[in-house]
Order: sequence, then C-alpha cells, then structure tokens
Amino acid sequence: MELLGKIKLIGDIKTFGDNGFRKRELVITTDEQYPQHILIEFVQNNCELLDNHSIGQTVRVGINIRGREWESPDQGVKYFNAIQGWRIESLDDQVMDSAPADLPMEPDPTSPADDLTEDDLPF
Repeated sequence: MELLGKIKLIGDIKTFGDNGFRKRELVITTDEQYPQHILIEFVQNNCELLDNHSIGQTVRVGINIRGREWESPDQGVKYFNAIQGWRIESLDDQVMDSAPADLPMEPDPTSPADDLTEDDLPF
C-alpha cells in the first residue's frame, strides 16, 4: 500500500528496551477534501530512510498495516494497529526532474486535443 502527502513532522530516532529496538515517526498530511494527518512508524534499519527528507516535501510512502492482540488481566483482549513505513520517495524531485519550472511542458503528440483549433471546444 502507499500513502501520498506532505511531510508535517519527522521525529528523532528513539531506542527502546535492552535489545535496542529503534523507531522513528513521520507524520504526513494528505491532500484531499478533508486532509488527514497520518502517523507512520519507521522501525529498525528503516529509520535512516527519513534522513534525506524534510518538512514540507511531498512524498509517496510505502506502508504495511500491522495489528496485534494484547490480553489485559483486568480488561480482557484489546487490539492495536500501527502503520509501518518501509519506503519513501520525494515527489517534489520527480516534478523538478521531469519539467523545470521555467520551461513549459511539451504537449503529448498522441493526445486527441492536438487536433483542436483555437475555436474548437473540447466538449
């Protein structure tokens, strides 16, 4: 699965327990009618994937949804979900590489809109 959004927050790497479990949090804001702020965890060796990214960048994040069951002695069984990231790529770089801002994009020669004259309406 993938999520698209703009980076809102990149957390520091945190280490837990005697085994040295590492986790780093990323929050992206989706671009939709009702934007969502999605927390994504990067764990272990994937923590470093966030080093070359910064707040405000538009990114595509490869994710897995994880779930686990926990039995509380007092309250019975509870379920928890987590979103774990395993890949991240900047979409800002792709836009800049494919069409510099000061140069217009060339039209697609196979597009049917090329056959229209200035007075023709596309509908």
